[in-house]
Amino acid sequence: MNNPKLEVLTPQNCQIIFIDQQPQMAFGVQSMDRQALKNNVVGLAKAAKIFNIPTTITTVESESFSGFTYPELLDVFPDKEVLERTSMNSWDDQKVRDALKANNRKKVVVSGLWTEVCNNTFALCAMADGGYEIYMVADASGGTSKEAHDYAMQRMIQAGVVPMTWQQVLLEWQRDWAHRDTYDAVMALVKEHSGAYGMGVDYAYTMVHKAAQRTATKHEALAAVPAR
Repeated sequence: MNNPKLEVLTPQNCQIIFIDQQPQMAFGVQSMDRQALKNNVVGLAKAAKIFNIPTTITTVESESFSGFTYPELLDVFPDKEVLERTSMNSWDDQKVRDALKANNRKKVVVSGLWTEVCNNTFALCAMADGGYEIYMVADASGGTSKEAHDYAMQRMIQAGVVPMTWQQVLLEWQRDWAHRDTYDAVMALVKEHSGAYGMGVDYAYTMVHKAAQRTATKHEALAAVPAR
């Protein structure tokens, strides 16, 4: 194929990297609602886990500035080593380059903070120096303003980055509802993280397919209580 970006993402042809999904970095995000951002990041991580996508997690200056990776993200990959670095550009760190190379997949799905700094420099350098194809998950990444995020996305797109959303990634990986080995896990993920789509799935299960109504677990009930 002359244009590899025409290939649909599959569980066999890509890897994923989470860049600096840390609280201090999230504090600075103004491009979208931060709780929605975190929901999308964790949803994307759970999707990667379902489809066994090779995953890299990298952080910057955790103890001196940025704080530790979201616990909800770490819970998805409890045994995954987090690659700590000092550079704003993950590509500058040999550990990160080695991790990506070891996965032996040229398509790299990216979710990170901030779009205009860490995502931008990583994407440009990984394409220029490493020959990678970058698929930037716009709604699982955030910038310090809407303009900062949007113009960084435009710059990356002009350079050849493919823009995506987290749910688009999930459904490209699933591709066919006949893939029953991942169907139930995908539906559970959609109900938990996909907003109106998940509500629609719940409605269809109970009202159309007559599944038994269920009550929320203690964890779900607590999560639904608004902060005071």
